[in-house]
Amino acid sequence: MYFASILNSMPTLRAAGRQIRRAVLGAALVCAALPMAMPAAHAERLKDLVQIQGVRDNPLIGYGLVVGLDGTGDQTMQTPFTTQTLTNMLANLGISINNQQAGATTSSSSSSNMQLKNVAAVMVTATLPPFSRPGEAIDVTVSSLGNAKSLRGGTLLLTPLKGADGQVYALSQGNLAIGGAGASANGSKVQVNQLAAGRITNGAIVERAVPTSVSQAGTMQLELNEMDYDTTQRVVAAVNNAFGSGTAIALDGRTVQLRAPSDPSQQVQFMAQLQNLDVKPAIGQAKIILNARTGSIVMNQMVQLQNCAVAHGNLSVVINTQPVVSQPNALSNGQTVAAQQSQIQMKQENGALKYVNAGANLADVVKGLNALGATPADLMSILQAMKAAGALRAELEII
Repeated sequence: MYFASILNSMPTLRAAGRQIRRAVLGAALVCAALPMAMPAAHAERLKDLVQIQGVRDNPLIGYGLVVGLDGTGDQTMQTPFTTQTLTNMLANLGISINNQQAGATTSSSSSSNMQLKNVAAVMVTATLPPFSRPGEAIDVTVSSLGNAKSLRGGTLLLTPLKGADGQVYALSQGNLAIGGAGASANGSKVQVNQLAAGRITNGAIVERAVPTSVSQAGTMQLELNEMDYDTTQRVVAAVNNAFGSGTAIALDGRTVQLRAPSDPSQQVQFMAQLQNLDVKPAIGQAKIILNARTGSIVMNQMVQLQNCAVAHGNLSVVINTQPVVSQPNALSNGQTVAAQQSQIQMKQENGALKYVNAGANLADVVKGLNALGATPADLMSILQAMKAAGALRAELEII
């Protein structure tokens, strides 16, 4: 009876097994189809690809004095402009030197006699952000202009910061924050980081606003960070899909003109929605960056190689010079003569002709170049020769 019940249940078990196999097969097909439906590349926000024309930073610069140093200021004999600046500042404050009248300029001889160790002449730089208003605080960077050993513990005196038009846009003053440290004694010295430059957080007060015109006659313009016709067309399509046809038109490969609201309050909302649009940028041009100073080589994923043969050998010349003394015999009445003896050796390494396979992606290109066994300095010459021979599909840029 037990075996009979098992035999009777076999058709039911086989049907259940077929249903399980169908379910597993269906799940596998769904899982295989999921990667195909996923996007190949992630889109970027429009604010990361473009800049709004007219919205820009403005550099500021000024000249001032840092006081309160612990004997690490400028050596006034080598930096006469420090004493001249201090003398003029004291004269403006009504303090005369060497019994001269207040407000008069001291002579060069009296200025040179001033020996100051706690004062340093500095250049003050800052960046005025767009839409800054009078009363706002901005950060400044203070850098030594003379031969001061350290600006640590110093205080920047009131310094006007001017723009490119010569107008004063901010006033700077405050205590410096120096990230470095150092000590010296008996000719020994130890130093960590830079001591001749520091920063003052909120060290300048804006005194004049820079007019910023974003919209003109109901239009504004966007400028792409990198010129690309394909990316420009994609930006225009994304804006028109979000705000309606005719909102954006491409003026060239880098500039996009927008039809913006005339009401300033609506412009802020329009720009906020505009900057958060997702745009998939086009793949950039194949490019290789060569740094001749450091020997660094960087290439993007679009670089391709064609089949070519490369032979590269290094030629080295070694010159060794040693002094040789000619000593005459005791009875020859000669003189001892010193001469130079040089040995010149020339060595050329074997430059066997090596075949480089064509590479369709960056990994193959790197593998083909590593097969040459060349140093980064040699690769610079090899890449330039490949470009001239037409075997390298990339633009070379030397920095």
